[in-house]
Amino acid sequence: MPVKVGIPRALLYYYYYPQWETFFRHLGVETVVSRETTRGLLENGLKSSVDEACLPVKLAVGHVMDLRRRADYIFVPRIVSTARREYICPKFLGFPDMVRHTVEDLPPLIDYNFNLYNKGSNPSDFYYRVGRLFTRNPARIWMAYNASRAALKQHFRHLLAGVIQPGGEPISGPEDVPGGVSVAVIGHPYNIYDRYISMNMIDKLNKSGARVLTADQLTDSVIRAEAQKLPKKLFWTVNQRMIGAAYHFFGRDEIHGLIHVASFGCGPDSFTGELIERHARNGSRKPLLNLTLDEHTGEAGLVTRLEAFLDMVRWRRNLADVAATL
Repeated sequence: MPVKVGIPRALLYYYYYPQWETFFRHLGVETVVSRETTRGLLENGLKSSVDEACLPVKLAVGHVMDLRRRADYIFVPRIVSTARREYICPKFLGFPDMVRHTVEDLPPLIDYNFNLYNKGSNPSDFYYRVGRLFTRNPARIWMAYNASRAALKQHFRHLLAGVIQPGGEPISGPEDVPGGVSVAVIGHPYNIYDRYISMNMIDKLNKSGARVLTADQLTDSVIRAEAQKLPKKLFWTVNQRMIGAAYHFFGRDEIHGLIHVASFGCGPDSFTGELIERHARNGSRKPLLNLTLDEHTGEAGLVTRLEAFLDMVRWRRNLADVAATL
């Protein structure tokens, strides 16, 4: 039987899973993904996490626990940096240690550093170290890495086209809906694409006649150009994406409102939300809804806020249409 590597359905899974799965498959390794989020899975993560951890990290612990008896290894890379001179959230750095010291009966963790901060660093170094766990053939590792790069490029093409992979669900609803509006949802992928944590927010917006767009439907060059409007570079990569996308959508006439989704206990999210809110007050008349998710967030309250927000968006749009005819 092939070796099984467990991959938690959490954190940057939504960006990198196609690359990880392809890499392991080309090495003859079977990947096992944790089950989709449920209340029980989240509660397991809450019980085994420190109080100071943010909601996505607590949830990720629950996904690790779901894999501990289903895999020979669990893949929890220590993601330090995914771009030069930028960092990922520090809780991502400590996540493997949190898991190791709070979850019992774990199989071996694959937690090598993934760090592109310094000039000359290369992701192939990380994949070579991981590959050496399963084969001593450098050529096989190199071919697996090249195949994984192609899978990642294809994955990002899907995201640009408005399709969430690996689930395959469309992000955007239909464009020609009577009374429809276009709404940008700004948030980390593990907050807005996890159906349980987001309470199917994207689906609810689509069914309400809203066309949804996210930061992942923008190119990296567009996002970085918009983020440069800040007086100082924001060195958290994912939050820089949120800022750049928000500034871009605020400037697009076809976008009628924005929703910023943050998670309780996330330090970078707190000031990212503040920067987006200041820009909304000072440089735009488009409605902005700030949503903070935690383990106690109720679906009824979320639905009420979304309905009120869409009413405001449509009211603002109707006023603009009337003003245009005067």
